[in-house]
Amino acid sequence: MNNADLIAKTLEAAGVRWVFGIPSGPVLPLIEALRKTSVEYVLVANEASAGFMATTVGALTRIPGVCAATLGPGATNMTTGVGAAWLDRAPLIAITCNVGTAWLDRRIQMRIDHHALYAPLTKGTFPLRSGSVTQTLSEALTLACTEPPGPVHLDLPEDVATAVASPPVGRPSQLQHRKVPPPTAAVVTALAQSRRPLLITGLTLTRSHAAPELLRFIEHQQIPFISTLHAKGVLPESHPNWCGVLGRARRSDIQRFVKKADLIIAVGYDPIESNYEEWVGSSPVVHISTEPAEGFSALVNWGGDLDEAIREMAGLPVTPNDWSPRHWADHRALLETNLRPKTNGFAAHEALDVLRDILPPDAILAYDVGAHTHQIATQWRTDLPQTALSTNGWSSMGFGMPAAYAAKMVHPDRTVVAVVGDGCFQMTAGELALARRRNLPVPIIVLNDGWLGLMKVKQQHWEYPFYGVELGEPPPTPEHYFGVPARSAKDSASFRVALGWALAHNGPTVVEAFIDVESYSTTVFD
Repeated sequence: MNNADLIAKTLEAAGVRWVFGIPSGPVLPLIEALRKTSVEYVLVANEASAGFMATTVGALTRIPGVCAATLGPGATNMTTGVGAAWLDRAPLIAITCNVGTAWLDRRIQMRIDHHALYAPLTKGTFPLRSGSVTQTLSEALTLACTEPPGPVHLDLPEDVATAVASPPVGRPSQLQHRKVPPPTAAVVTALAQSRRPLLITGLTLTRSHAAPELLRFIEHQQIPFISTLHAKGVLPESHPNWCGVLGRARRSDIQRFVKKADLIIAVGYDPIESNYEEWVGSSPVVHISTEPAEGFSALVNWGGDLDEAIREMAGLPVTPNDWSPRHWADHRALLETNLRPKTNGFAAHEALDVLRDILPPDAILAYDVGAHTHQIATQWRTDLPQTALSTNGWSSMGFGMPAAYAAKMVHPDRTVVAVVGDGCFQMTAGELALARRRNLPVPIIVLNDGWLGLMKVKQQHWEYPFYGVELGEPPPTPEHYFGVPARSAKDSASFRVALGWALAHNGPTVVEAFIDVESYSTTVFD
């Protein structure tokens, strides 16, 4: 057994099912080692996609997703996907396969300092060396999953990969955690001093097991709640206490509601999604998460065992307040109307309504970055966690398609759909070849408006002339992209037909929805 075999077997024992990447000479020993295990090597079109797919796998399974790249340009390409795991808090192992150890400090073809490259994007970056491979990899797997989860980088020189494996030396170190008492008394005091408390959930709550208890707290205290984009579905959005998504389409409607509150109870909120200073105003904040909020003066700024804190909150006595459920219902009704402005053409909100009507409740929607991100985040309704996949902390274009394909691999029996903009589609269209090779029945919905829509809206908002954001008049949809069949739609009726075809097709598809960009102007920033 060589060290590459040892790495493959260690990953297999940890429950890893896939390694995403692109081959190169230094990567081949690792690929050969994977071939002899149950861990499958998955060829992608771009190393960034490998990182996005590994991020998605880590987020959905809580077992680190794994991606691998060659040195130099392979390593730099992969950082784009690894960054999503870093700022969207997903466990991931990023392996860069390097030149031999004798050349690591020399200025030679393709070589750069991988540790310097990955240090700002990971929880740790470590060299793999003969005699300590098992210990280093085991500690990396533990670190990746330790709260808050994130990526860990390992650098594998080619001669280390092919060297005969040595027996493990010592045992992996164990991370120690300090027990912090739940802030129960502080929550009681804050509620007693408030007349209109508002609860917000965020990214950290997606890793909690106490969502039912948090909902019980909300119902018991009869307070409204909003969420961030990442927390959609962790608490049901059909609930009468639900009042919207922070900082996305029709943000002004949400912000007006937030301003009515005199206390913000943030449970599992991660400021990486939106700094508190951007939206809380003068309201005091009770921050309860796995770690304190950085650089923010909160009434309560607590980090510890989130599940324990939530369960303590669920048992608190009722504190009366001045909220009216009728007011929440009126707010939601106005929000639904404002999300659907009248337009002269086929609008994104119309396509989303058709999509929501057709898809089953447990369908997984992966979506990309752009104007449509804002529309989906607020308009899309789900009552189930991990059914609306996106990148928020990292917010990189190109996430949607790789994320959808990874989600389908994790959940082959679930309906999975991706919604991407035309700019995003241009970035990752090559991954259709991956979907064709694996016959992944995932419809890719391309919202084609001929613009970088979010940038167009921002230029309009700042009263700049439109420049550098027009993609041009879209050409007719071809019969296929990379062998994946495609159809087009220009209104709700034809979109419904095309979507029905895509969902019934036994394989990957593309549905190109030609939409009017103007509807975003009255939803994204208003």
